[in-house]
Amino acid sequence: MLSSGLPPPPRTTALLLLLLGAATLCTGLKCVCLICESTNYTCQTEGACWTSVMFADGKEQVTKSCISLLELKAQVYCHSSNNITRTECCHSDFCNNVTLRLPAVSTSPSQFGHVELWLLVTIPICVLAIAIMLTVYTCQRRYCAYKRTRRQCIEEPLTDCNLDSDGKCLKDLIYDMSTSGSGSGSGLPLLVQRTIARTVIIQEVVGKGRFGEVWRGKWCGEDVAVKIFSSRDERSWFREAEIYQTVMLRHENILGFIAADNKDIGTWTQLWLVSEYHEQGSLYDYLIRNTVTIGGMMKLALSIVSGLAHLHMEIVGTRGKPAIAHRDLKSKNILVKKNETCAIADLGLAVKHDSITNTIDIPQNPRVGTKRYMAPELLDDSINMYHFESFKCADIYSLGLVYWEIARRCSVGGIVDEYQLPYYDMVPSDPSLDDMRKVVCDQKLRPSIPNQWQSFEALRVMGRIMRECWYANGKARLTALRIKKTLSQLCVEEDFKL
Repeated sequence: MLSSGLPPPPRTTALLLLLLGAATLCTGLKCVCLICESTNYTCQTEGACWTSVMFADGKEQVTKSCISLLELKAQVYCHSSNNITRTECCHSDFCNNVTLRLPAVSTSPSQFGHVELWLLVTIPICVLAIAIMLTVYTCQRRYCAYKRTRRQCIEEPLTDCNLDSDGKCLKDLIYDMSTSGSGSGSGLPLLVQRTIARTVIIQEVVGKGRFGEVWRGKWCGEDVAVKIFSSRDERSWFREAEIYQTVMLRHENILGFIAADNKDIGTWTQLWLVSEYHEQGSLYDYLIRNTVTIGGMMKLALSIVSGLAHLHMEIVGTRGKPAIAHRDLKSKNILVKKNETCAIADLGLAVKHDSITNTIDIPQNPRVGTKRYMAPELLDDSINMYHFESFKCADIYSLGLVYWEIARRCSVGGIVDEYQLPYYDMVPSDPSLDDMRKVVCDQKLRPSIPNQWQSFEALRVMGRIMRECWYANGKARLTALRIKKTLSQLCVEEDFKL
């Protein structure tokens, strides 16, 4: 016999543990069971207690029961599905006597009607189709641009430099897009613009200004003008590119815009505007070098006001054009083409008018117009900035000064005046706002109109137009369309060959 003070031998300890385990196994884990009516809604298991809630038939359905050890090892019953089922397994007696809730669901499947289901199916299909079409279009454009770049040479004539399968040259394509629905008259697609800008070879500087420099460049053997802004003038570059790409802006008497792009040259970023190149330069340069006949004067004057009238005019429609005011019209911002007509350029300060909302889109640009050409209401700060017609009237005042510059260089009877800027005899070469205000607003002076102009009908009419452009009251000035009609009628009567 063993004494009571000694521990039991090892075999006896093992036997006791086995008996305790068997007792526990027989007893099992007690759980709540909602489907066990015969056992008072309880059950026993060697696995785990299980509770679950799921969304069915528009409401939550709760289940509580036991799961066997085999089911527990299958790892199926203890996993939840977001917003559909929530399941928990536990391992203590009656631990599943809890209430589970599904998270709030904004819309249950049973609440969808036929229309909602149709939209849920149709919209993703449409979005996918559009995405595929855009991807194919972009890839095709990139491939075409790559092929053009590979085959183009700057010594080729422009007519051989095709931009599409129809064999159209750059100029043809630009003006086709100005009249077709595909381009909406707003210029070339951005991908084509970038391709052109990055294959232009610049040649020489042809002009400088506050914004930067103008270079003559070559693209496929054709001369183009490249206006290069410094990175400090990004607002001016962006604004001018935006205005040039306004729907339906293209006109034979407005500088032909080709492309805009930014170029990283290592140390800084250059901002490019590529446009048509006119070798005769600005009207200012042209008048210094040349005199004009009466017919030549009429040709220049009519083309300028035709371009300005198109700017000022609103074209109503889904693809219409807003009314635009230039705000810096002067002889240096007007270019002379080969056929002795003009094209208005430098639209960096232009403003657009939205007639639907009656709002004026004024650029956030610290630059102002040229002081010498400023209308009286700008000089004395009395202009109504909330009335778009005020900006158009200011353009007309500047137009009258440009006409005065042209008319002075008109040769009649062998007599011609040397070229001068407006108010050359009244203000310094670089006048301040105060200088111009004293002359134009306080003293109410205007450039002199020679008496000999009265002897020639065309010059007499031009002199009258100038006076009506220079009224102190902007509302009393002529409109661009009225001036255009007057000059057109005069050309018909005098039989000028324009």
